[in-house]
Amino acid sequence: MKTYLLVGLLLSGLSAWAQSGSFTVRGKLGSRTPPTQAYLVYPIAQTMKTDSAEVKKGRFTFKGSVPEPTLAYLFENRTNRRFYKIYLEPGVIKISSPDSILHASLSGTPLNVDQNRLLVLLRATTERRFNLLRDYRAASLKQHQDKAFEEAYDQRSKAVDTEQEALRKQFIQSHPQSQVSLEVLQEYGGLSLDPAEVGPLFDGLAPALRQSKAGQQYAARLAKARLLAVGAQAPDFTQNAPTGKPVKLSDFRGKYVLVDFWASWCKPCREENPNVVANYNQYQNRNFTVLGVSLDRVREAWLKAIEVDHLNWTQVSDLKFWQNEVAQLYDVQAVPQNLLIDPNGRIVAKNVRGEELGRKLVTLLPVTEP
Repeated sequence: MKTYLLVGLLLSGLSAWAQSGSFTVRGKLGSRTPPTQAYLVYPIAQTMKTDSAEVKKGRFTFKGSVPEPTLAYLFENRTNRRFYKIYLEPGVIKISSPDSILHASLSGTPLNVDQNRLLVLLRATTERRFNLLRDYRAASLKQHQDKAFEEAYDQRSKAVDTEQEALRKQFIQSHPQSQVSLEVLQEYGGLSLDPAEVGPLFDGLAPALRQSKAGQQYAARLAKARLLAVGAQAPDFTQNAPTGKPVKLSDFRGKYVLVDFWASWCKPCREENPNVVANYNQYQNRNFTVLGVSLDRVREAWLKAIEVDHLNWTQVSDLKFWQNEVAQLYDVQAVPQNLLIDPNGRIVAKNVRGEELGRKLVTLLPVTEP
């Protein structure tokens, strides 16, 4: 399922840190026709910095300094969305490849040695995912209109996801001292953390890693996730409808309510809206409703999307974009996301979309015989 991400790029380092934060990145690409420029993107001083380097005879160099070990993204060009992750830390970071950056190996500094181990572990599944997506995008309109084709793609995609999750878990458990494991854990846990799954993995990390700034931030997310787990009481909130009227979640007590986080600018949200509309129309007279929470910041765009998509249920927003207070309360890291809440205010399901939403509702709200 596609989502629009609130990407947490700022990953703080361990407390142990060399005196100098100066780094050098040296790249060497092989026989394939190399790009003329390489780009290095990384966070510093609360902004994203982009450095560029000329590629001459397959070689390029970046130099700089960072206050702590920092996750960075290396691109071959500005238009290619595929990137290569490296860690900026003191020393010389070496990148070499027989062709492109995407097939490179890393060496030279401790975190990048660990990152290379991870890349080697995931390489086969990463290539399968790339090939799967390439073939999907190349398919004809007729193929995309074939339900069997779409279902087969979803099944293959989920199979790759499952295998990659197992490999990431393996890496975390075998590298408890590495900052890379904490970054992998954030990916492994996904956008909606399952405390029962990620809690033991986090607890298995080295104490110094858990107590680092990034570790404490993750621990705070994990604590919040435990409060938002299936079976927990959903935190109440108040936010204004388009009319300015305050709306409380507790106003819907006594009904099943789908709290739907979305935005007018979010393409996957708009693609999912017809499915939500269909389920709302089917179950609105059977003790079910939807409460939309928009992460919009432009009021006119929000209202137009409500009208165009026929979202005939209660909508609220504070127009604060990713700083939406309800989204922060529920640790929303991407949209679309949702929670299904029962008549007593307890969370009974999370992120049920597509056909899964209908299957869940039919079990909770079965048709009764007259």
